[in-house]
Order: sequence, then structure tokens, then C-alpha cells
Amino acid sequence: MKKASIIICVFLGCLVGHGWAAKPSVSELLDELDEMIIQKKQYHARKEDKLKYLKEAFHMASDLQKKYEICGDLFLEYLHYQTDSALYYVNEKSLILSELDSLASKDEIIVSRAEVMGIMGMYNEALFELLRLSPSTMSKETLSYYYRTFRGYYGWLADYTADTKAKQKYLEKTNLYRDSILLFTAPGIDRDIAFAEKHIYEGRPEEAFDILQKYEDKNQSIKQEAYAYYTLSEAYEATGNIDMQVYYLAKTALLDMQMAVREYASLQKLARVMYSRGDLERAYRYLNCSMEDAVACNARLRFLEVTEYYPIIDKAYKTKEAEERAVTRKMLIIVSVLAGLLIALTAYLYYWMKKLTVMRRRLYEANRKLVSANQNLAETGKIKEVYIARYLDKCVGYLEKLEQYRRSLEKLAMASKIEELFKTIRSEQFLRDERKLFYNEFDKSFLDLFPNFIEDFNALLQEEGKIYPKSGELLNTELRIFALIRLGVTDANRIAHFLGYSLATVYNYRSKIRNKAAGDKEAFEQAVMNL
Repeated sequence: MKKASIIICVFLGCLVGHGWAAKPSVSELLDELDEMIIQKKQYHARKEDKLKYLKEAFHMASDLQKKYEICGDLFLEYLHYQTDSALYYVNEKSLILSELDSLASKDEIIVSRAEVMGIMGMYNEALFELLRLSPSTMSKETLSYYYRTFRGYYGWLADYTADTKAKQKYLEKTNLYRDSILLFTAPGIDRDIAFAEKHIYEGRPEEAFDILQKYEDKNQSIKQEAYAYYTLSEAYEATGNIDMQVYYLAKTALLDMQMAVREYASLQKLARVMYSRGDLERAYRYLNCSMEDAVACNARLRFLEVTEYYPIIDKAYKTKEAEERAVTRKMLIIVSVLAGLLIALTAYLYYWMKKLTVMRRRLYEANRKLVSANQNLAETGKIKEVYIARYLDKCVGYLEKLEQYRRSLEKLAMASKIEELFKTIRSEQFLRDERKLFYNEFDKSFLDLFPNFIEDFNALLQEEGKIYPKSGELLNTELRIFALIRLGVTDANRIAHFLGYSLATVYNYRSKIRNKAAGDKEAFEQAVMNL
């Protein structure tokens, strides 16, 4: 997998060297697609707003030609979104045209009706409509549309047919109509896409790259861009480059989502590739989205394509979910065992710390008459007493928080919220919050013992080097380092470990502050210890 990633990066780097713009990675595209699927309803809402506007304009228009044109717009908007409505507006166009009386437009309407019937899976009806027409009487533009629809018709039949011989026959028919498209389509991206498809069909996918790569990130219509990307994905599939196939399928699916179409091939094909690569979550999510859109659009072929793979992916996904639940149960058992061990360890520490406290007090009573050691011993005793009490309190607090954390994990597991459970377990927020609280407790305890520390410490520094905590802080990083030194923790490794900094960071802070000393810089830290 690692080697494959390196190869992709090198390949994309080469493309950039040949003049392409920098591309997002496959992972970034898939993440973007996941987010867009979540927001799919927003794109559909915009589509519905546009349709509502066109319908209102249609009903408000008094001119027949204007009504005819708006009908055409509504047909195009509905074609890959809701086929029943698309067919309705094709028939509306036909009724209006009967009053306008334009032969060329009649041919175009029949082709449009055949196109939408093909998407609906009404293949016999679509063929009947196409056979009604005579190519010799058509305009060049309508003829190109006619051949594209015939090519689409045989492509649908090839996808729909399971029999190998019949499928090959339909593919050959598709290629023949593709040749007709090339004859009657003006030079440009539409013609080049047909050329690229022909090269792929004839076993020359590398030539498709040369034809279509020049359109990468150029100012084409979003529909043309989607067709170009999908054709590139087929070319990469033919060469066995699955990573680049996924890349262009993802780009196509992003444009499909953006256009708010419901009849598409990119997402369900991407779902199958994700399944083959072991990404069951994405495969399941993409297939569900495809099925939902195919049903809403009444696109029969797309629905059949989804249902062919849905039981396989659904079963694999549910098996994976069951395995994850089993892992979660094991993790909860482990967490519970660890919690029990921590409670036992805390009780053991509490017992010995209580004994040590008694021993310390006895030792203090026995030696309090020794004047030379009295001050240091009293000070040390005070520090230990405060910190032992706070330590015990923190231990109890940690036990309570750990129990709450364990219960929250248990609730997530019981609710089968696997993704949220793993997210919670992997999150470092709990540790960051606890570290922040720990430093706050340290600051309070230290300032209880040495209330004048900040003023006394600044008295050792030059005027421009004095250090004060910000508003809301008790101690900042520099003061906290020298607070530890005042407590006798002078080893840089221990200070770095305590504060969670690198050794170099601690050295830099100590050196910077020492250079701001008002007196002897070499004796500065000893002076801090004597505060």
C-alpha cells in the first residue's frame, strides 16, 4: 500500500511537470466527496428552487416561443433528476410546437423523448421513437443528438444484458454510432470525448489520455467536465491503474453531486472499487446514496446496477460492524480491568503515603529542637503536606473521571455508535484538559507556599527582563520552570517531562532568563533556590 502511494505521488508530480495544475490527493477527494454526500440535500434544495423558478416563469409567459424555450430548460433540468417530469415537459414541448409548426424541432423532441425513455428503462419505446425519424431530413445539430441518443441506447442495452454474445453485439453497435457522432459533431470537447471512448473500446486507452488531459481544469461546462473525467476513469481502468481510476471517479462523482443529478454511473462504480479495496464503510455509503438517487430519479438501469452489488456489500458491511462491536466489548472489558487495577494501586499508594506522613511527622517532632535544620525541615514538611493532600485529592478526582469516561464509552458501545466510540478513544482532548487542570493545581499549591515568589523572582532580574503572568494566569511557562527549580527540581530532563516540553525548549527558557539576571548570572539559579 505504501509503495502504491509513493507511485501515485510520483505520477502526479510528473503530470504537474508537464503543465498540469497541482491536484488534490485521492484521499482528499474522497474526504470532500464524503462531505458533499452529507450535504446532498442542500444541492437538491437549490435544484428545486431553480425548478420552481422555471415553472413560475413558464406559467407567467404569454409568448408561445418563450414557453417552448422554458419547457426545454425544464426538460434538461429534470432529465437526470426526475425522469417522469422530464417526459412530461417533452410532451408539453410537443403540444406547444404543434402551434409553432417547426419540423426541425419536431425531430429534436422525438429524440428527447427517446433519450428520457432510455433512462427510464423503456428500451422498446425508446427504439420505436428513434425509428420514427429519417436522418436524411435532420439538421446537422439534431443529427448529432440523434446519433448520441442511439449510441446511448445501445450502451444501455449492453450494460443491461448479461449474455456475453448479445453484450458484444450491442457494444459493436455502440461503436458504430460513435463513428457517426464523430462525423457530425463539431471539433471540441464533445467530439474528443467520443474519440477517447473509441480508443478505449479498441484497446488503445493511452491515446485517450493524450486527447482528454488537455481539458484538465480548463473552462468547460460542468457537464462536459464530468463526462471527460468519467471517460478518463475508464481509460485508467483499462490500463489497470486503479488509484487513478478512483481519482477520476471521485472527481466525476463530485461534479454529479454539485449538479444535483440523480442518474449517474460514477458513484456506484466507485462503491464497487472501494469494496474491492476493503473500504466497506465508503462502499456502503456510496451504494446507499446511489440507490436512493436512482429510485428518486426512476432510472431503472442505475437501480439494477446498484441492486446487483448491494446484497454483497451490505452483508460485508454488517459483518464488519459485528466484528467492531466484538472489539468494542473487549476494549470495554480491558478498560474496566485497568480501572480496577488503578483503584487498587491508588489504595496501595494511599496506604503507604499515610504511613510516610506519620513517619515524617514523628521525624519532624524528634528533630524540631535542632535549630540549624529547623527552617529547612519545616519548609520541606509544609511542601510535602500540601502536595500529599492535593495528590490524594487529585487521585480521587482521577478515579471519578476515569469511571465517568468508562461509562461514556460503555454508553457509546451499547448504542452501537462505533465511529463516535473510536473517535472518543483516539481523542487527546481528555489528556490536554487534565494536563491544564494539573498545571493550575500546581500553580495554586506553589503560590500558597510561596505567595511572594513572583515579586521576589523579578527582584533578581533586570528591569526590562521582568516576567509577569497574563491576565487569568497564575504562573506562565518561565515562572513555572523556576518554581520547579525553587522546589529543588533542577534536572532539565525532569523539568521537561513535568511540563511536557522538549529538553531543548527547557534549556532555551533557562538560558534566556539567566541572561536577564541583574546580578551574577552564574549564581542566578542558586539565588532562586534561596528565595
